[in-house]
Formats: sequence, C-alpha cells, structure tokens
Amino acid sequence: MNPLFRIGFGYDAHGLVESRKLVLGGVEIANPRGLAGHSDADVLVHAVMDAILGALGLGDIGMLFPDTDPAYRGASSISLLGEVRERMHANDFRVNNIDATIVAQSPRLSSHFATMREKIAGALQADPGQVNIKATTTEGMGFCGKEEGMEAFAVVSLVRET
Repeated sequence: MNPLFRIGFGYDAHGLVESRKLVLGGVEIANPRGLAGHSDADVLVHAVMDAILGALGLGDIGMLFPDTDPAYRGASSISLLGEVRERMHANDFRVNNIDATIVAQSPRLSSHFATMREKIAGALQADPGQVNIKATTTEGMGFCGKEEGMEAFAVVSLVRET
C-alpha cells in the first residue's frame, strides 16, 4: 500500500522550572521560568515532531532522541525537527499542513506566532502558511492553569511527494 497522504497527532508536556530559558516553536520567550527537559523542552516542536513521526509510523521522539542519550542534552528542538524532516523526505512525504495548540496560562504568546511559524516551516522546508499555531489557557484549572507546566497538541497532514 502506497498512500497519497497521512495524518498524525502529537502531544507533549513539560513542567516549568527556575533557571531555564522558555523556548516555544524555536523562539526564546522572556519568562521567569522555562520548561524542564533533556533537550530545550520545546513542547510545541516536540508535539509537531511526534505528529510527523506518527503519520509516518516511525514511533515517537522518545524512540528517536532518547533522554538517556547525552548527545541530546540541551539540544535545539528545531534542529531535531530537521532530522525528523530528513526521515519524512526519505519516506517520500512532505508537510501539507500543521495545526498546533499550546496550552499555557502565561505568558501571552500571540505576538510570537509568526516567528514560530517561520522557524517550524523553515526546519521542515515548508511555507509558513502551512503552519498554524494558536494558544489557549485552562482558566486556572490543572497543571497548566496553575502554571506548573505547559503542553502542546499538534495535528499534521503529510502528502506523498510526486
């Protein structure tokens, strides 16, 4: 079977901690706390990578970039997204579109969306118009609402390259 398109879903969550930069969509955002993780803990890019890997049937980022491997300590998630792109292209697919949501009580993120789209699209050799990013709060509920962490969801559609 050689499908013309595939759809994938991705999710990621990380806790907020002191003394870390906040990186979302490859963009460093001024915030008193950043996300804890082995790499730069960019929940948005992690969700996008998982969605692409899922669409390709290639597992998840934990399998590809294990947190037990010191090579990925502090790694740029945008750089890792480039490695996912290489696997996508090796399987003869390209991004049709991405729709992603960041869940965070603060900070306000909308002023960063254009740059996030450009960074993600650039790493995927796609057009920024193929990437949609939005954010929401949980109205103070749950770990995101209590500002203990952030999460992101992503859906991607891939099309076979002709």
